Order: sequence, then C-alpha cells, then structure tokens
Amino acid sequence: MHPAEIKVLVIGSVYPRYDKDAEVPWLRTSIAHLKKAGLDVQVLAPAYKGLKSHTIDGTPVNRFRYAPADWEILTHEEGAPSKMASRPWLQLLAIPYIISGFFKCIKICRKWKPDIIHAHWPFPHAYIALGAAKLFHIPLVLNFHGAELLLIRKKKWVKPLLKFAIGQAQSIFANSSFTAGKIKAIRDVDVVWSPYGTTLDGDGDGGHPRNAPEAHPVNGKFKVLFVGRHIERKGIRYLIEAAKYLPQDKFEIRIIGEGDLTGQLKQQAAQYPHVLFTGKLPAAELAREYREANVFVLPAIVDHKGDTEGLGVVLIEAMESGLPVIASDVGGIPDVVVDNVSGLLVPEKSPVALADAIKRLAEDPQLTVQLLEGARNRIAEHFTWDNITRRQIEIYENLKRK
Repeated sequence: MHPAEIKVLVIGSVYPRYDKDAEVPWLRTSIAHLKKAGLDVQVLAPAYKGLKSHTIDGTPVNRFRYAPADWEILTHEEGAPSKMASRPWLQLLAIPYIISGFFKCIKICRKWKPDIIHAHWPFPHAYIALGAAKLFHIPLVLNFHGAELLLIRKKKWVKPLLKFAIGQAQSIFANSSFTAGKIKAIRDVDVVWSPYGTTLDGDGDGGHPRNAPEAHPVNGKFKVLFVGRHIERKGIRYLIEAAKYLPQDKFEIRIIGEGDLTGQLKQQAAQYPHVLFTGKLPAAELAREYREANVFVLPAIVDHKGDTEGLGVVLIEAMESGLPVIASDVGGIPDVVVDNVSGLLVPEKSPVALADAIKRLAEDPQLTVQLLEGARNRIAEHFTWDNITRRQIEIYENLKRK
C-alpha cells in the first residue's frame, strides 16, 4: 500500500491560526512530514475568537465554533487547564466544545472519508472522535502527551472516561515512556512510543566548532543556558540556587523566556550578578545564545500538581545545536538524556548536583565531545522526523489493512 492512499484526520485543541503563529510547532512539523511522505491530511481544531476554517501550509484546518466569538478563548495562547484554573467559568464551555467538535467530526468524515482519525490529547478529543469512528468504522489512534493524565489526580471522574476511551482505540501513542507508564496504569494496553523531533530549521547535525576541546568560553566565562517558560515545573529556581556554587568570574547563567514566575525568579537572582535574564528573544538572537553557550540545562521538577516534562523536546533542539545537556532525572527526560551517554542527568531539586555537573563539563572538554557524539547517535536512532514519520505510517497502514 502506498502512503498516498492514506487519508488522516488529525484532531487537536490547538493549531496555528495564521502562517507566523508559533503554536504547537511540533504538530505542524509532524503534519508537514506526513504530507511530504505522500499522505493526505486534514486538521480538526476549535475556533479561536470566531476564526473560520482556513488553510495552513496547504493543509485544510477545519475549525468548529463552540461559543460566541468573544468567549472562544478556551484554547490557544495558554493550556486550557491553566486557563480554567484562573477563570473557572471557562469550564462551562467544555460541554459545547465537545458537542460541537463531535458533530463537526461526523460532518468531515461523512464527506471526506478519512482512513484514520488521529486524536491528540485524548481528554476530551477521544469523545469528539468516537462518534465518527464508530459510525463510519474508521480506526482511531489516540495520542497522549502527558497533561491529560494529570487531570486524574484532581478530577477522579476523568479516569473511567479515559479508561473507556483507551479501550475504544485501535492504537495508542505516547510521547515518552513516562507517559506510556501512566496510560498502562489506567488500562493495560500496548502503547507505541511516538516522540517528536526538533522544530529547528536545517538538518540539525549539531556539533558546532565551539564545542571542540580547543574551544574557549565566549568572553572568558563558561556560559550556562536555559530556554523555556518560567513556570514551576521547569525548576529554574534550583538553577539560580546553583549559582551560589559557581564562581562568578568563571561562570554565567543565561535565562531566556518569561512566564508567571519571572518576577519572583529575578528577585531570587538579584544576589547573583552572574545570573542574567534576557526575556523572550526573536529567532536570530536565540540562535546566537545557542551558539555562544557552553552547556544547556533543563532543571525540571515534578511540581506541586504532579506535572513534569512529558519529553523535553527543548533538549533535542539543544543537542542538535551542538550543545551538551544537563537535565533532571524526571518525566520523559531519560528517553532523551541517557546519563553519561547523551548528556548528564542529575536528581531534581538539587542545586549542588547541578553545579557539580556544570563544573564537570567546564573542566573536561573531552567529556563534551563524548556527550555530543552520544547525543547525535541518540537523535539519529529515535528523534529524527524521518524515523518518527516512518513508524507512524507503518501503524496507519496496518490499521487500514484490518
């Protein structure tokens, strides 16, 4: 069977609203690779403030309306769970959201007749997909990213709904082995590990010259880079605390991005002149930060809600930029960082362990070379889009044959 014969309807809560929209770049890239392989793909996603159906990268994006335009803010810009936490009234939109998506899905499937429905974030999108999947006998793939599984801790009624949905699917995808374990705890099913690759431009073979043993730190300081949202589960406070153990004449910690905790973190860092905040940066300046850094650090933790990194795709991007990585041993991170092979793993919430790992890399340039080689091999084996897409298509083909 040729992939061109396969039509896939991808369902998600978020999809870019216009060409330059930076929402879910990994999903957009994933669909671009499926299309490059010859598949026919359409997207089903909710409207945002009245947005009508449109086309992105030649892919039809079917938008379903679920409320008056001013109220259609449940998705995009920020995750729905955190929006609902700050504005509880948004929970009232969940029912019209599911009902409207459910009927829009049936309408598309009746007309377009996809071979596969691939639903991301199965709570609630499994329930948007189920009607059409049953009615038109279309195989259903459910793709978990971790966040929906955390709801179970707070809302006990979610578990039986997820357990039922998992039992209705013909294939289950998880972004990491950590997420896969959480799925199996709900229902003992086969889970396919389907991570995503980088969304950086270029072929991403990494290994910039600055990481060679003879390379010297820029401006005479060993530069430690963090890039990401300033939220609790990123563990930035522990990286700032690590500054206490890193002499300021030799090290510099650069924190890129912003978020709810930015003000608090800046306050904490005020006593450390070698911790610098840049705010959010445009692509060209961000690329320069990667070029001038000596190590990338993701000090992630399990936060007070039980949330943590589902995969840590930013680590893959750092590796592809030719940077050695140090990260916490939590969530899906060990899928990417194999300790002392493709990077260094440290226990979460341990500033001393972070500082020790940073010093170790600063003192041993040969270790950097060794870790970059290991990182290249790890990415080539598991995180290139070509391999990810090929494995996905194999599953689609098997499901279509059944």
